[in-house]
Amino acid sequence: MLKVDKTVKKETTYIAISSVIMSLFMQSVFLILGFWDYTVLLGNLWGVFAAVLNFFLMGITVQKALNKDKKQAQSMVRASQAGRMFMLFCFVLVGVLVDAFNIYAVLISLLFPRIWIFMRPLLDKKSDDKG
Repeated sequence: MLKVDKTVKKETTYIAISSVIMSLFMQSVFLILGFWDYTVLLGNLWGVFAAVLNFFLMGITVQKALNKDKKQAQSMVRASQAGRMFMLFCFVLVGVLVDAFNIYAVLISLLFPRIWIFMRPLLDKKSDDKG
């Protein structure tokens, strides 16, 4: 059994918490615009689950790749990326085809980790300036 590195746990928790924060904002926007129903919530949960799982699996792959030589590591990361993209495609396909999920909520939720990863250096810089 693979022991998950503390950095992978920490970063996945960061992505999960930030995705929940973005989800609350998205739910609010749907509610304010009058488009909210239970499918928005279910689609949001589905998309966040897929996005956080994708990030966690990427972290596990990187953790494993650190113990390999360069060529094996590159091959492992490429295979993982292809597998994770196929997994995300399947999640999106289910999110689009199943009426219980709001398509837009699923798709928008998949972007949350990328948004927070992009914003993190800006947020870390502001916290460094205060401290």
